Amino acid sequence: MDYALLTGIVLVSGVALALIAQWRDWRPPLVVAIAVGIFVRVLIMYTSAIDSWQPVDFVKSFKPAGVAVLEGKDPVLASEGGWHFLPTIPYVYGILLWLGIPWEYAGRLVTVVADIVLIPLVAKLAGGPKATLRALQYALSPLAILIASVHGQVEPVALVFGVAAFVVARGPGDPHRAGMVTDVVGKVRNGVAAYGVRASIPRVIGRGGMLHRALLPGDNDRADLRRGALAGLLMGLALCAKSWPIWLIPGMLLLLPNLRSRVVATFMTGMVPIFFLVTLPIFAGTRLDQIPDVIRTIQDIRPIVGEYGWTPWFTDGDWDLRPELASFGTNLIYLCVIGCVLYWRRADPIDMTLAILLVFMVVTPRLGAQYLLWFMPFLIARPTKFAWPAILGVSIWAGYGYLYMTQFDTNTWWMLHSYWSRASIVLLPILALAMPWGRRLATAPAVASLKSADHVKVTSPA
Repeated sequence: MDYALLTGIVLVSGVALALIAQWRDWRPPLVVAIAVGIFVRVLIMYTSAIDSWQPVDFVKSFKPAGVAVLEGKDPVLASEGGWHFLPTIPYVYGILLWLGIPWEYAGRLVTVVADIVLIPLVAKLAGGPKATLRALQYALSPLAILIASVHGQVEPVALVFGVAAFVVARGPGDPHRAGMVTDVVGKVRNGVAAYGVRASIPRVIGRGGMLHRALLPGDNDRADLRRGALAGLLMGLALCAKSWPIWLIPGMLLLLPNLRSRVVATFMTGMVPIFFLVTLPIFAGTRLDQIPDVIRTIQDIRPIVGEYGWTPWFTDGDWDLRPELASFGTNLIYLCVIGCVLYWRRADPIDMTLAILLVFMVVTPRLGAQYLLWFMPFLIARPTKFAWPAILGVSIWAGYGYLYMTQFDTNTWWMLHSYWSRASIVLLPILALAMPWGRRLATAPAVASLKSADHVKVTSPA
């Protein structure tokens, strides 16, 4: 990498400024935070585009997908599995290439624009008097700059739609919200105790029962349904960029005001990816008989481990195909995510989502450095006690890979990789500590009254 020193100076200066802003409690106008974010991202995008070193997947996976769209071919199949997501982003790549923009700029322009839009969204996500401070800190986030401006990875695109879905789902009002305030299990249990199983079932799912009442339109039904539809549309677009935003869906649904809006949001979330899949013959030139092959390619995830976390210690720090490690780690992710949903079910849904994303980083068997950006907007918007140790830790680890290891030949790179990947295990306890352990219960002003009312309902089944 030719401009590693300049990039490093910019990133370190940005971190220092972000920490000073935290210490001095700076709250600049939002336009200043956005301007700072634009300047550093465009600068690093320019130096990365003219650099002699380019990321392998950026050139050999992402570019073929954009070229395929330009040539009227299916981007998933024509890239030979290099692009194994829906074709939404390759459509944008194809348009930019058609406009004559060189790939080194076009591929990064998509992610840089998305990451700039994330700056005001982080302010919205944070809410409150320190919203613009959080926006400035995200604007200076070294990991975000590396992923968007150097690597051109598509995480910022998935995040810009995912975070926007959270902002829309939460709607106006207090930025801090309750999670699950209705103890459905308690109500059902009390009902069974009072009336018996046979009499309790109609009271839950029968006409006039708890589920039926929850599905009845409320006073602001149209506004709530529009909110749910827009949030679902945005989350669906996030899933079209990559598959991992599925972990954001529980938090988004809890932020919506009622069951009807959640049903609409769930429907819209699923319909958007289906739309991009079934329109492949129209927009991508895919034959109908090729669609099953596209689906299989998108679903196929090779069990490559050894890049980060605990698996490099089983592979001597190298990449390896280890199905048993990948399977164990994947099952561990599912168990831990379910545990987070249960443990933080009464927390602010943003805190629950932060816990889910961080626990994923702790237990995952396979991860690229770009994955570490997933939690960054949420952790910067709602910092915990160990937020900055986590932010600095993952930034230093990723920066070493991007800026230092790229200075060497292939053999030296692999030697350094064996130490770098195993060193990432140090991050796991830091990320675990950064989870919102002290925010298991929401503290919004309206939450206490909601819980009190709910308690009355639960303990008074008659």
